[in-house]
Amino acid sequence: MSIRNLDALFEPRSIALIGASNRAGSVGAVLARNLFGSGFNGPVMPVNPRETSIRSVVCYPSLDALPMVPDLALIATPAAGVPALVSDLGQRGCRAAVVISSGFDADGRRALLEAARPHLLRVVGPNCLGVLSPPSSLNASFAHLTPRKGDLAFVSQSAAMATTVLDWADVREIGFSHVVATGDMSDVDIGDLLDHLALDARARAILLYIETITDARKFMTAARIAARTKPVVVIKAGRNAGLQAELRPEIGGGRGADDVYDAAFRRAGMLRVETLRELFEAVATLATGLRPSGDRLAILTNSDAAGTLALDALSAFGGRLARFSDGVWERLRPVLPGSPSPLGLVKLAPDASASAYSDALAAILEAGEQDAVLVMNCPQAIADGTQAAHATVEGARKARRTPVLTCWLGERAARTARRVFAASNVPTYQTPDETVRAFTQLVTYRRNQDLLMQTPAVVAPFGVDREAVDRLVGGALAEGRTALSEPESKALLAAYGIASVPTEIAADPAEAATLAGRIGFPVALKILSPDIAHKSDVGGVRLQLDDAAMVREAAEHMIRTVAERQPGARIEGFTVQAMIRRANAIELRLGIAADPVFGPIVRFGQGGTASDILDDRAVGLPPLNAVLARDMIDRTKVSRLLMGYSDRPPADLEAVVATLVTLSRMAADLAAVAELDINPLLADSDGVLVLDARVVLRAAAAAGEARFAILPYPEDLETEVASRKARFRLRPIRPEDEPALVRMVEASDPEDVRLRFFAPMRRIGHAFAARLTQIDYSREMALVAEDAAAAEPGVILGVVRLIADPDGDRAEFGIMVRSDQKGRGLGRILMDAILGYARGQGMRTIYGEVLAENAAMLAMARRIGFRQKVHVEDPGLRILEYDLSAKTT
Repeated sequence: MSIRNLDALFEPRSIALIGASNRAGSVGAVLARNLFGSGFNGPVMPVNPRETSIRSVVCYPSLDALPMVPDLALIATPAAGVPALVSDLGQRGCRAAVVISSGFDADGRRALLEAARPHLLRVVGPNCLGVLSPPSSLNASFAHLTPRKGDLAFVSQSAAMATTVLDWADVREIGFSHVVATGDMSDVDIGDLLDHLALDARARAILLYIETITDARKFMTAARIAARTKPVVVIKAGRNAGLQAELRPEIGGGRGADDVYDAAFRRAGMLRVETLRELFEAVATLATGLRPSGDRLAILTNSDAAGTLALDALSAFGGRLARFSDGVWERLRPVLPGSPSPLGLVKLAPDASASAYSDALAAILEAGEQDAVLVMNCPQAIADGTQAAHATVEGARKARRTPVLTCWLGERAARTARRVFAASNVPTYQTPDETVRAFTQLVTYRRNQDLLMQTPAVVAPFGVDREAVDRLVGGALAEGRTALSEPESKALLAAYGIASVPTEIAADPAEAATLAGRIGFPVALKILSPDIAHKSDVGGVRLQLDDAAMVREAAEHMIRTVAERQPGARIEGFTVQAMIRRANAIELRLGIAADPVFGPIVRFGQGGTASDILDDRAVGLPPLNAVLARDMIDRTKVSRLLMGYSDRPPADLEAVVATLVTLSRMAADLAAVAELDINPLLADSDGVLVLDARVVLRAAAAAGEARFAILPYPEDLETEVASRKARFRLRPIRPEDEPALVRMVEASDPEDVRLRFFAPMRRIGHAFAARLTQIDYSREMALVAEDAAAAEPGVILGVVRLIADPDGDRAEFGIMVRSDQKGRGLGRILMDAILGYARGQGMRTIYGEVLAENAAMLAMARRIGFRQKVHVEDPGLRILEYDLSAKTT
């Protein structure tokens, strides 16, 4: 991952156009027209041995003839010669190239990257539209128009979609800060661009059109960072992965499942939309800064029909209609023409006046029994919609925390009202469904952002029977098996503390009958075969067998049925288990699987034999904590059953959450597990119990961390260290550490806090504390120190952290030791630990800023070997820098 030299793409000082042409209709001619016509303020140097001038500008016959080294090269020449051109440009000092040329196969793309990499020259493309930066008056593309200047960045994997968006936006007077069509992404990809755009103040929001992700780790890290700084809205094409694989077999198999992409976008704090119109509507809505706290919408309208359409849309998009108490309706009664209902749909008279709108909106907002209000108006001959708009704007201004969205229907009559709303920054839409969709987008975006910031509860560590795990998995692999038997699968779950129904193995029908008598009737009987994944599909499951004769008969019949339905399957016997009587239990299905793009995933949904047909499931990317696991559960329909209904008590949700978190840990621990399927898992008020499980293994497993789109907790960094005065336990920080971190700061001397954060600070708020504890281990690291002798862990005595740049070459450090721990050698221990970590990651330079008055920190840094210099812009700061490649501590 790197953003190095990407500034040369968007703010070049000079440009070489290689393949420039005067031939009408050629790519080279269109590129020249756009470059010269966009008003770029630096030199543009055309290169073509067959032309003497391009658009009245001298054309150079070769790179050797150029009067200067270009910052950016725009290349539109045959593919075979492009790698040599890029190598030549890199040797000369060119920093970036946009390769418009097509016709590159995999070997050609590899050659292009290898030509650029030694010189750190960045390549967009090949086979791309190009790059546009209206604030820099740059149109280095063959787009049919130059977009207006604006503050939206648009990154597209499709040139056709990029030009479509430019055309659509131009008519609507929407401007851009950056437009990039990435093409084949031999070098610069979406992750790189997200990293760059997150830091570019000219981009207020980022819009993405994505077809597939090539580097999930890079994408997720960059997306999570970008989404913390500004709205990121994405369209993902290709929801039907199977159909896409048929249409485009060269990439279809590696696209990944669409619900996994959904999970990734949600985990990153992004907002996914379905259409281009929604893309821009969502950005406009998010730009208002409105953030509803929930999904309850109140509706105020002068039309029954409009209200009904809004209700239909609310049901379709997953929102809820607010419900008002009697007190609200008493306040509303004077302005209502009919009888109130308990629902939050307020119907004014068709000719409702501005004062009626004002009074009704005030009553709704003061009650606060909703999360947002939709105000609608249909045009009437005897009522002034514009005056009603002014009244609504005034009410919205007083609302403060409650978002107000508006929908003035019609066209001619609504124009003035819409201008009133636009001038007051009150979001307005043309139809009820657009407005409700915008509301649900706000809700979704708020929920996704909250997931980035929520602090999970501290969970007591649980032990794992490593010996049993190694014996089960290692033994099966040593035997050349690709799956664990049902009893082995349950034993693996038991090693991680997940309870299963006791299961016995019988070699033949007679033994099955004997075991059933020992267990006690009724029993369940299942076929035992390494070749059968889904036992029910081949008649391999019989339930509620009440005596030995029934068990023997069922086993014999099962052998015949399986032989007919799956000839050749090896039958090793049967499993026998007691029938579990838990009348109020809900059947769930949980598991681990592997996505071709994002690696390990955790699944949750409704269980039972019809689970595939019902398709009620949610997907999450590990690592999971309790907050993320609960969010997965809430996204399914079966979650409503788990809440309890009729005379059924609620299920033990904490037990279900704990099971999902445990599966996430298993995904991290067990690289050899390709798939784990629990179906069903019974869940009721007494807890959870596994009835059946299946584990599929892979012999050639990828390295543990390499499989993950989001790095799991690096348990291997946990260690104990000692100074001359004390022993400390060092470990990576976790999201659950937020309360302990806050307590550490509060327990420190205010002066020490000021020296660490460069400002007086009584306490750190949730948002800041969450940012310090919820880190991405692939880009950041924070180590906390605890007293190794403490009876209970969780009291933080000191923290040291690194935040690496996207190149992974340089990283900024920060350190704080609790005031009462000074003088125990903890500061030096933490610094040595983080420097060792940085060296192991291949970083070259560690740097930091320290107040000049922080004598203790400066003295320790000097002893370690940091170089020190005065900050060029602030004499009160010192810049510390440590060269990891030159020294060891």
